[in-house]
Amino acid sequence: MPDLFDLDVRKPRLMLADKGYDGDEVRQSLLVHGVLPVIPPRSNRREPIACDFQSYKDRNRIERMFNRLKQFRRIATRYDKTAKSFLAFLNLTAAKIWLLSFVNRP
Repeated sequence: MPDLFDLDVRKPRLMLADKGYDGDEVRQSLLVHGVLPVIPPRSNRREPIACDFQSYKDRNRIERMFNRLKQFRRIATRYDKTAKSFLAFLNLTAAKIWLLSFVNRP
């Protein structure tokens, strides 16, 4: 997770994650960096932590986006040898998905 904070992008306000990331270390690391974790507590947690389920609903849109990208075989299997060529094809794929939303508009 430290690699995410090193990216040259705007600082996020929230991190949406599933129950697999419900750990005290992950939550503490996010809070130290000023990011509010939106992670539902695991069912076996002794002291359940509150979760903003209204914000958590946006995670579904993120999952659907990744599923749309993985419909392209080259993305799902990662045929490209270098990160640069993989990122280039990922950009092309995203542009193709984005353009399709304009083609069939009334």
